[in-house]
Amino acid sequence: MNQTQPRRPNVVIILTDDLGYSDIGCYGSEIETPHLDALAAAGVRMSQFYNTARCSPSRASLLTGLHPHQTGIGVLTRNDGPGGYPGTLSQECATLAEILGSQGYATAMAGKWHLTGQIREPDETWPTRRGFDHHYGIVAGAASYYDPATLTEDEQPAEAGDGFYLTTELGERAAGYVHDHHTAAPEQPLFLYLALTAPHWPLHAPEDVVERYQERYRAGWDRLREERHARQRESGLISAAWPLSERDEEVPAWADTADRDWQARRMAVYAAQVELADAAIGRVVAALRDTGRLDDTMIIFLSDNGGCAEEMPPGYADELPARPIHTPLTSPSGERVRTGNAPEIVPGGADTYTSYGKPWANLSNTPFREYKHWVHEGGIATPLIAHWPAGLSGGVTVHDPYQLPDVLATVLEATGAEYPERRDDHPVPPAEGTSMLPSWRGGTVDDHELFWEHEGNSAVRRGRWKLVRKHARPWELYDLDADRTELNDVAADHPDLVQELITAYQAWADRCGVLPREQVLATHDDPGPTGRTHLVVNSYRSARVAASVDGGTR
Repeated sequence: MNQTQPRRPNVVIILTDDLGYSDIGCYGSEIETPHLDALAAAGVRMSQFYNTARCSPSRASLLTGLHPHQTGIGVLTRNDGPGGYPGTLSQECATLAEILGSQGYATAMAGKWHLTGQIREPDETWPTRRGFDHHYGIVAGAASYYDPATLTEDEQPAEAGDGFYLTTELGERAAGYVHDHHTAAPEQPLFLYLALTAPHWPLHAPEDVVERYQERYRAGWDRLREERHARQRESGLISAAWPLSERDEEVPAWADTADRDWQARRMAVYAAQVELADAAIGRVVAALRDTGRLDDTMIIFLSDNGGCAEEMPPGYADELPARPIHTPLTSPSGERVRTGNAPEIVPGGADTYTSYGKPWANLSNTPFREYKHWVHEGGIATPLIAHWPAGLSGGVTVHDPYQLPDVLATVLEATGAEYPERRDDHPVPPAEGTSMLPSWRGGTVDDHELFWEHEGNSAVRRGRWKLVRKHARPWELYDLDADRTELNDVAADHPDLVQELITAYQAWADRCGVLPREQVLATHDDPGPTGRTHLVVNSYRSARVAASVDGGTR
């Protein structure tokens, strides 16, 4: 690499949706992910990178370098009215696409946006008006993989067509952007954002891929959690001193589980979704290699939250008083869609709309406990792979802790782009992140505090210490050097440290506009973020009987 006149690298950020910490091969999984594994082997694998526990907030933080509450998206893309979050990307923050685009980069996006409350008509919060020259994908938070709602090309509705599968199409579109841009402007650097919807529910995947995994998952979640944990320890990803967290108390032992073939089928479809996401990423890597851009491209791969424990009550979509968001009433071939999780509903096809639930999310988040929504390690720990042959050494595992605002800071350092002071007539909040490049390159880095809040679930990390709580519950303190699986709460042993971290957390929350959870809930009649037309249940046992619950995904 020329150190005197460095060439500005291309930047490719790849975000998966609801992918757990251990769901790719180089993080311990049995799922086939050869392309991601190759990127990690030739690049950097991070063991302690964190997201913000939920779809929209993570996307907002990733693209702005701010904490989500500073962007207007403190929970999801719903306007909570006076006293709540606007639920749409603020005009006062700058996106990475706007920053790089203003400084000579071409910009393109393929995938899920989920940063606007307006999903039908283009407005100032759509990707093409927040810095992207091109966008192909869905505007909302979830959709059928065979016939996705809110599928859009630039600002026009798009049709799925025969044989359509969303993950595959997103990979092809992203690869197409690379080829087309290189042909049109071979010397201009490119920023590409590939925001895959996989493996977010619904469980949709082609049968030939699913079949390869069915037998594998008949081994059950207990054995597979142990196997993943062993691979993580053997590879140096996690410390051998951290025990595997116990199986979730709501999940039965595999040996005591009824309908094991159906349970295995759920995870087999999920695994197929992950494999196909890896294949889509492989198409982008191949396009970069074919155009001679791979060595000069910084690729960053990560997930927006931990594995998703949400369940769905069963029924025909056209009969349910409330159903998961954007569930189609019929498949492309005209069959009625059955939504929900029950053995008589076999997931995978376009006539179903289901999830894999808490038992398999517990596997996805190996070795940690808790899930998407919560800010214990299972909700916020993500795999992160960085690959940049011209700028990074390969085969490195980095254990320094970082979080989403640090991505923008890293990209700005790598590209030499300047963070703006203003956007239009508004001052832009100062960026919150710290560049990870010194850490990736083996340098010594200073400890910096990390903060989280989602739905009242809160945490602060300072060095080895993490203070965390679920909403309205007592604070817990963990020594993550000794106990990253958060099994030994030592809050009672360190009362002064607990108070010190509480003070630091509250100062951050006040500065970044974190609203009290009770205040947000008081802004609308329906006390949960599910709304009245959307039903997802955060419980393995209650999925068949619950009518609504606070905590669904929009």
